[in-house]
Amino acid sequence: MKFRRRKFSETADLDVTPFMNLMIVLVPVLLLSLVFTHTTVIDLNFPSGESSGEIDPDAVHLEVVVHDNRLIVGDGRGGAIKTLSKLEDGHDFEQLSLVMQELKRRMPEKRDITILLEDETDYQTLVSVMDRVRSYAALSGLEVVHAELFPVISLGTATPDAQVSSVAPGAGGQS
Repeated sequence: MKFRRRKFSETADLDVTPFMNLMIVLVPVLLLSLVFTHTTVIDLNFPSGESSGEIDPDAVHLEVVVHDNRLIVGDGRGGAIKTLSKLEDGHDFEQLSLVMQELKRRMPEKRDITILLEDETDYQTLVSVMDRVRSYAALSGLEVVHAELFPVISLGTATPDAQVSSVAPGAGGQS
């Protein structure tokens, strides 16, 4: 008699312990990284195409006109409050911040401003102007805080040769 030997093949168990260890470490690391990721959103008021061009003479519409060689802070009625010439290393953003602080002291209830840009204005200049117009670093006790200046920002297009436009078409302030 012949005996047939059966070959016993062992089924290999799937060891998921290393994968579970990886997940135990990976999930808290990903959750912790979410806490340190912050996204800042700035609300902008873009001009509507229906601006009438009429200006209320009693209300002051502050605007900053950004040219490639100067910054002009105006009152929205065609008058320049302050003209800041460009320095050798770029626009004078520190002086712009000081002008904005003085305007805020004179008009503490005012919150809106219009920034008018030439077509060739680069993005970093726009961001720097917006930062200086929106807030400034102030010392409160032993902490540095950002004091609010004019957080409601509208954008518009400046004419290349105009000093300060009254309200450029399509730049009409609040929508």
